[in-house]
Amino acid sequence: MALLLGFLLLLELCWDTSALGPLSSTKGSDGLEFELPATNYETKDSYQAGPISVLFQIVQVFLRVVQPHPFPEDILRKILQKKFDFSTDYDKPENVVLTLKIIYYEIGIIICAVLGLLFVILMPLVGFCFGLCRCCNKCGGEMHQRQKKNGAFLRKYFTVSLLVICIFISVGIIYGFVANHHLRTRIEKTRKLAESNLKDLRTLLIGTPAQINYVLSQYTSTKEKAFSDLDNIKSLLGGGIHDQLRPKVIPVLDDIKAMAESIKETREALLNVNNTLKELKMSTAQLNTSLSDVKRNLEQSLNDPMCSVPPVATTCNNIRMSLGQLDDNTNLGQLPSLDKQIDNINNVLQTDLSSLVQKGYKSFNDIPEMVQNQTTDIISDVKRTLNSLGSDIENMSEQIPIQDKLSDFIGYINDTETYIHRNLPTLEEYDSYRWLGGLIVCCLLTLIVVFYYLGLMCGTFGYDRHATPTRRGCVSNTGGIFLMVGVGISFLFCWILMTIVVLTFVIGGNMEKLVCEPYQNRKLFQILDTPYLLNENWKYYLSGMVLNKPDINLTFEQVYSDCKENKGIYSTLKLENTYNISEHLNIQEHSRNLSNDFKNMNVNIDNIVLLDAAGRKNLMDFSSSGVDTIDYNVYLAEMGKTPTKVNLLSFADDLDTKANNLPQGSLKQSLKNNAQNLKTIHHGQVMPLEQSMKYGKARSTINQSIKELQHKSSGLRVKVANILSSLDSAQDFLQTRISSVIVKESSKYGNMIIGYFEHYLQWVKISITEQIAACKPVATALDSAVDVFLCSYIIDPMNLFWFGIGKATIFLLPAIIFAVKLAKYYRRMDSEDVYDDIL
Repeated sequence: MALLLGFLLLLELCWDTSALGPLSSTKGSDGLEFELPATNYETKDSYQAGPISVLFQIVQVFLRVVQPHPFPEDILRKILQKKFDFSTDYDKPENVVLTLKIIYYEIGIIICAVLGLLFVILMPLVGFCFGLCRCCNKCGGEMHQRQKKNGAFLRKYFTVSLLVICIFISVGIIYGFVANHHLRTRIEKTRKLAESNLKDLRTLLIGTPAQINYVLSQYTSTKEKAFSDLDNIKSLLGGGIHDQLRPKVIPVLDDIKAMAESIKETREALLNVNNTLKELKMSTAQLNTSLSDVKRNLEQSLNDPMCSVPPVATTCNNIRMSLGQLDDNTNLGQLPSLDKQIDNINNVLQTDLSSLVQKGYKSFNDIPEMVQNQTTDIISDVKRTLNSLGSDIENMSEQIPIQDKLSDFIGYINDTETYIHRNLPTLEEYDSYRWLGGLIVCCLLTLIVVFYYLGLMCGTFGYDRHATPTRRGCVSNTGGIFLMVGVGISFLFCWILMTIVVLTFVIGGNMEKLVCEPYQNRKLFQILDTPYLLNENWKYYLSGMVLNKPDINLTFEQVYSDCKENKGIYSTLKLENTYNISEHLNIQEHSRNLSNDFKNMNVNIDNIVLLDAAGRKNLMDFSSSGVDTIDYNVYLAEMGKTPTKVNLLSFADDLDTKANNLPQGSLKQSLKNNAQNLKTIHHGQVMPLEQSMKYGKARSTINQSIKELQHKSSGLRVKVANILSSLDSAQDFLQTRISSVIVKESSKYGNMIIGYFEHYLQWVKISITEQIAACKPVATALDSAVDVFLCSYIIDPMNLFWFGIGKATIFLLPAIIFAVKLAKYYRRMDSEDVYDDIL
């Protein structure tokens, strides 16, 4: 019952309390992070006895052999229910049966105790009789040793046997010394163990209000985060709507913007091509005139009379046949002008399409601003709701029934600490007496075994096999005396030693089997959890005591297990039956209130015009400007030709060479002059013309400009039609589907704000129900009281003590026999048989 009361006291101490729990962190996807400060407790949750634990296990194995029966649950239940009373109802059949069950369970211990008591009773009686017998020169008291043939063997046999027995006795004595010292050192650590547990329990209680206030105060950071997002609705909600519409709208505007740039680039390219074309036509005309003049001059020169004289005639004929090469190689003059298309493009450019597109961009990009302007009142309502929720949460700390009882429980801890400090010196004083008594017992056994060792040593080393029994040496005789002194002391004190062994064995063995072992396997808790056991009116005693509701399934084993796992007091003691935190937090109700506020959010986004009628007409005019009807391949073909059919420099060099082969005269000089004129035409007209055909005024290649025009104008009507179709689709989407986008984004935005508080309230609920007041110090304190202090500090060394002393005492019996037998071979006799052969 003391164990039960101690456990109930610890549970009562933690009733309705919370404390600083272990590190607990909850981080939401929205970036809110809540963390409970960690608290380190001093008391270790496990105890290790060290190397001596091997000896404790040996004793436990011995106890399991002596007491192999399982834990007597039914017997203990009936005893706790007070259905078994020796004083009045001992003759009832059920009590007789129960008594027999108790005897059957305790039969091993009873047998060992009876044998010990027989030892206690018989040893003094046997010792008394043995002493009287020896005084009458009987029982080996006659100082005469008869001659035996196997005397040497018997002496050696008795010596070895006594030595082995003394070793066993010494091992038992060592066990006794170790156990006696271990128990003393553990008792000395009891004060530190108690103070450590009390400090942890005080931390568990004192930290509760601060922990709860910390959890509730985290609402401020949640509210600040929500207010920040509410104030930033322009980018969060407006930006969200804008981002949802962007894939549908921005590509259309980008295409229109690109088309506006294309119109300007087309005009530039047309101007470049047209201007270059005009210059080329003029240059080509001048080149034709110059070539015609040279050709005419050459024809006149070839009419010279020298051309009729061989071999000059051949040269002249060759020159006359090559004059056809001095013609224009291009038809640039036949290419149509681009003035009409340029005029059309200039008309198109009178409308600033780029400016109209920028208006569309601005109209679309103003959506976030429109959202912010239209939600000012709703945001104010949501903030008021959140402030109201904050007031409810602040009041919650006063509603949780914890602070009212803290002072009383702290008083219990202080009283317990005072009691321990007042009575622990008494325990330590009594333990010093116990330690002294145990030391005396061990020393007494040590004295006996020392006499045996001295007797063996003196007898063995002082024995002279050539000496007759009446002539044995002093050393050998002293050895025999030591042996008999050990025998005498054994008879005097062995019954006292066995009495101590029996008492400690009965107490320690039963405590190990009925308290320590069932506490470790938790069968003891299962006994206490039996319905209607401790109170016949309560089904569950713990829930009746803690919650005043005995029908709630709250068990000692469940509470202990939860505390060992460091769970919170709220869930461990099922405090939701007295204060339901879920009802006070009511996450669904708060979420519903906030959701209603966001449902009233009416965002109206209309009058968004991506491109007005003027812009549409501008695109149509560009598509019908005629730039797509130009045959650009003809222009490219003409631009790819050389200005002349023949290279004028080569022609001039050839002409000059032929002139050099002619005799001196006017023909030769005329040919050389025309050759020089061709070179001048090449450098002065052909080369600039070629350069103009390659590059325009803007230094971009004329071919590139033509190809660019060809590319931009290719499928122009289809491109414009596609842009207008996409524009109509995007405009229709803004008019018909924008409301659904607004509803979706508004819901997403509202859920984000509500999610902050759902996340916070859920964390509060989890913290209070599972993390705050983590009751591991309670389980640790109970373990310290029962498993550590009672079992490990006291019972284990006590059991090792009686095991060692009992083992040594039992072996005193054969030691007495062998010591008496052996002493006859060491002591000096008064008379002897006649020895024929001295061994």
